[in-house]
Amino acid sequence: MDFSFGTEDEELRARARAWLAEHLTGPYAGAAGLGGPGSEHEGVVERRAWERELGRGGWIGQGWDAPAGTYGQRRLSLTGQVVWAEEYAALRAPGRVGHIGENLLAPTLLAYGSREQRDRFLPAIARGEELWCQGYSEPGAGSDLAGVRTAAVRDPADGLYRVTGQKIWTSLAQDADWCFVLARTEAGSRRHRGLSFLLVRMDQPGRVEVRPIRQMSGTSEFNEVFFDGAVAAELVGREGDGWTVAMGLLALERGVSTLVQQIGFAAELERVVAAYAASAQAGDPVLRERLVRQWAELRTMRWNALRTLGAEGGPGAPSVAKLLWGGWHRRLGELAVEVRGAAAAAGPGAWAPGVPYELGLDEGQRLFLFTRADTIYGGSDEIQRNIIAERVLGLPKESR
Repeated sequence: MDFSFGTEDEELRARARAWLAEHLTGPYAGAAGLGGPGSEHEGVVERRAWERELGRGGWIGQGWDAPAGTYGQRRLSLTGQVVWAEEYAALRAPGRVGHIGENLLAPTLLAYGSREQRDRFLPAIARGEELWCQGYSEPGAGSDLAGVRTAAVRDPADGLYRVTGQKIWTSLAQDADWCFVLARTEAGSRRHRGLSFLLVRMDQPGRVEVRPIRQMSGTSEFNEVFFDGAVAAELVGREGDGWTVAMGLLALERGVSTLVQQIGFAAELERVVAAYAASAQAGDPVLRERLVRQWAELRTMRWNALRTLGAEGGPGAPSVAKLLWGGWHRRLGELAVEVRGAAAAAGPGAWAPGVPYELGLDEGQRLFLFTRADTIYGGSDEIQRNIIAERVLGLPKESR
């Protein structure tokens, strides 16, 4: 396969680089490199304003399956999206706060939503004005999503649903305007039957409560969300079709964004290599070999991501990608502390009285602690292997 970019792609690269350089000034320059997994607490105000700046530039929704300008967005080819993603990451633009709405909800509405829903929600996402979170996992239904117990009852008086239940591990819920929720709308139904895909506004005092979950890195980027009769304004698809819609959304969860993630990984790897070179461990052949292996595996992941963006992806491609990067990033976190030796057990102001826990950690320590979760969140390694075994290899389903 030819992995090269054409003339139009390189012209787009120059335009994207120039636009980013022009706009990454003032408060946005100070937000460079802030945000992203493990750091979602950083620069939230500036990053939310940056989302609106991207919207004014037409850079949100460039991969949507809709003609350019339909919802205020530009339309780029697949390679064009990769070019934009690479330039965005290379210039360390602020971590996106609108990616759940842009990359998950919007394509789902284009595939399953009504014309009215697309006209209502997609322009606001494209302008960077409304942020979304995902209400899937529950305390008893994480990897086993079909175990959802959150209930939604349709009120015959106004036709709206009242949602009651709890969601967990909800990233960015503390800043989101809306949440798409998988809920059980058929009393007594089991497993994937009787579920519906609902859109719930988060600003419902007394009906929606968000409680941050403190991580061992000291930050709180995901949350518990409690619904107590919250009003669901919209039903996507038909009642009872929620499992189909939810699975369609999950198939969209990995794509061009994987390449952006890998550029961030490359920057982290460079810093770990620099720490190795400056440490007492420099020259250790075992650590050197492991760092070289990390570099080679990252290059392989890039080629695999480019290959699977096209027709060669197949139903197991997202699961393969998750297995690859989850384990890779976790091993990088381990290396980040191992290259420093005993010094990794302490850091600047580490855990001193009166110092917030997260401020007492250096970058390598935060990387190590956060990457403990990489093989769990977004679908655990066990679940990804089950998907590959059942849907790609045709092996018998796991007994329950």
